[in-house]
Amino acid sequence: MKILLIHQNFPGQYKHLAPALVKQGHQVVALTCKVKQPAQWQGVQVLPYEIKGGSTPNIHPWLSDFETKLLRATSCYRGALALKNQGFEPDVICAHHGWGEPMFLKDIWPTARLGLYCELYHLTSGDFLNYDPEFPSKSPEADKLRIRMKNMNNRLHEEIMDAGLSPTQFQADTFPERWRERITVAHDGVDTDLVCPNPNAALKVSDDLTLTRDDEVITFINRNLEPYRGYHIFMRALPAILKQRPNAQVVLLGGDEVSYGAKAPNGQTWKQIFIDEVRGRIPTPHWDRVHFMGRVPYDTYLSMIQVSRAHVYLTYPFVLSWSLLESMSAGCAILASNTAPVREVMTEDENGWMVDFFDKDALVERLCALLDDPDARARMGENARQFVRERYDLNTICLPQHLDWVERLSKMEARPVLD
Repeated sequence: MKILLIHQNFPGQYKHLAPALVKQGHQVVALTCKVKQPAQWQGVQVLPYEIKGGSTPNIHPWLSDFETKLLRATSCYRGALALKNQGFEPDVICAHHGWGEPMFLKDIWPTARLGLYCELYHLTSGDFLNYDPEFPSKSPEADKLRIRMKNMNNRLHEEIMDAGLSPTQFQADTFPERWRERITVAHDGVDTDLVCPNPNAALKVSDDLTLTRDDEVITFINRNLEPYRGYHIFMRALPAILKQRPNAQVVLLGGDEVSYGAKAPNGQTWKQIFIDEVRGRIPTPHWDRVHFMGRVPYDTYLSMIQVSRAHVYLTYPFVLSWSLLESMSAGCAILASNTAPVREVMTEDENGWMVDFFDKDALVERLCALLDDPDARARMGENARQFVRERYDLNTICLPQHLDWVERLSKMEARPVLD
């Protein structure tokens, strides 16, 4: 087959699928704004498209998000049209539609089957809207209207989607019923041969300090340190953790930007806001045991979870982080928030412990108990790894599911574009 992949940060979720499709003998082309020049990557022809245009000054704030997606959609459309003019006719298009890119591709190739990576549908019910009372909406009466507009990109893609793929049941269930019969739940997968326990792992946190499995290492990981992933809760627990665990080394990984939710006020970063909040209650000798790693190469990240004695994972009811499943695969003893996406992969006292997201005192108490119980850590770490190997292993479970999904997609009758 001829297969076109669309992702603004290629390879993204197609990191493993794309090379596997090449190995099956398919011609695989990727269209992305990430590169400036054509390139080859593991047999995939990677082609650039250029984003043209800019945001309209003083546009209605509810439209600014969609305008950004529309700019990507029209830019990707131009890149795809140039590809068509070169004679390329894909049988299948696989795309992450979260940034709007594939919005008009069926207008170019109406008979191609379009498979979308369905990451999240924004909901206003239950715990999805205003989950954290510390950060209330400025206009709660208008939230449902704003979220409806935010889902405009989702709704336009539903009209042209032949099949969808969601990594977890939690994420698939956020989508309306008319989507769900077309969505297959299949995770991107964890390379459990690579992400595994390593008793000889070492993590260099500074020129003067390298941590190993012999150290009491507490780890906390976000893509960016922010409230959606419980950074504020962890930081508020930190003074008591450091006081009660005089030998603990606390390692935090994550950037200073925002992946989800609102930006920090007044040009600040969430990282610094909560450092400033707790720093006065942490004596300098204790603070010296706190290490902010920023963003690091993958092998450093891997060493971090391999030396972890206790890993803390907190999240709003939202997209499940890859880092949780990878920490489980590495055999970590995990203390996580008792939120819906976590409960899909974790059972209390079987492959981890859970705590109320907002209860920092319970977080401190259970974390200290976990650090004091080597038998529980070993048991749950082994169970966590086994769970991931049985359900989320890349090579034996998830990649075959994705390849089967593409094969089934190719045999579907393409949905027509609605004029």
